[in-house]
This record gives sequence, structure tokens and C-alpha cells, in this order.
Amino acid sequence: MFFTFMRGVVRVVLFIINGNAHYEKKDRIPQNENYILVAPHRTWWEPLYLAVGGSPKKFSFMAKKELFKNPFLSFILKHANAFPVDREKPGPSAIKTPVKTLKNTDLSLVMFPSGTRHSSELKGGVALIAKMAKVKIVPAVYQGPLTLKDLFKRRRVTVRFGEPIDVSDIAKMDKEGIAEVERRMQAAFDSLDQEIDPNFKYEVKE
Repeated sequence: MFFTFMRGVVRVVLFIINGNAHYEKKDRIPQNENYILVAPHRTWWEPLYLAVGGSPKKFSFMAKKELFKNPFLSFILKHANAFPVDREKPGPSAIKTPVKTLKNTDLSLVMFPSGTRHSSELKGGVALIAKMAKVKIVPAVYQGPLTLKDLFKRRRVTVRFGEPIDVSDIAKMDKEGIAEVERRMQAAFDSLDQEIDPNFKYEVKE
């Protein structure tokens, strides 16, 4: 209930701030199964748009453990289905927790394979979680304002969803298997960016 309430609040806030969001190809999203929703990490508000765009599906999120040190923020994060991860030393729980959630609840998972807005290098966590939980990976991309100033100028925001990526054909998630999943994700991101705007270039905004 709290997640649904918070998503409603976020939807209203985003509409007031920007009011120019477009969610494309939502019909590609699986309807009756859990999945991992992945995207290149381009803005800190991008997860909000993904959670709204993926409605009515509910999601869990990975969040860096430092965010949970603030009692108020920790309360919101936990009730919004977020769980802490140590980015320096992830540990087994970084894989086991989302796998258990995907298997035993009705929550899908939002992940950013690069792990940071300042990196385009894909990580292997998505591949391992998808294989162990036996779920598909749904790629998505955000194209839109990269600064709050531009977001408030109501410039167009586009979130486009891709065809689900099935990893069940990959027998083993060793170095080669993980590399193949990363290749499929990157190819999907590149294709979605081309579909929205071939001239789009992501530039890091400090």
C-alpha cells in the first residue's frame, strides 16, 4: 500500500514539475510475471520515471547503504521496497536478497547495470540475479532533461521500453555467459536510444 501511495505522490510531483512525460512501448512489459527492469543510469530522478512508467507493477530497488543512515529516509526507502547494498563490498546478500524477492513476492526489480550515472560499464549482477530467479530482463531508456533546471522547463521526457531479454538459453553465468547478457542489454539500450532520437548523446552533468 505504501509503495502504491508513494508512486501516486511521485506521479503528481513529476507532473507538476515537468508535465511532459511520454511512456512508449509499454505493451512490451510482461504482465503476469516478475522481471528485472534495467536502464542506463542518467539522472537521479530516472528511477522515479521508471517506477511510474512500469505501473501497475510494483518494484523493489537497490540503494546504497549510506542512504539508510538517515532515519527518515531509511523509513521511506524500506517502505518503498528498497534494500541496502554496500557498493564497495557488495557481499552475497546483494544477489540473494533480490533473487528471494523476485521468487517469493509480487515485486519486480529495478536495476541500473552500470551502477552509477558516471559509468557506462555494465556489471554482472543483473545477469546472475535473472538466471537464479528465472526471470526476464526488460530494458528501458530515459531520454530527457539531465539537469533540474531543464526538467522544470518542462522539456520532453521519454521513457521507452524494449522487448524482454530471455537468458534461459545461457547455460552458465561464467565470464562468457555474463558477457553475453551484458552484450544483449547494451544492444537493447543502443536500439532504444536510436528509436527515440538517433541524435541523442548522454553527457554527464555535474
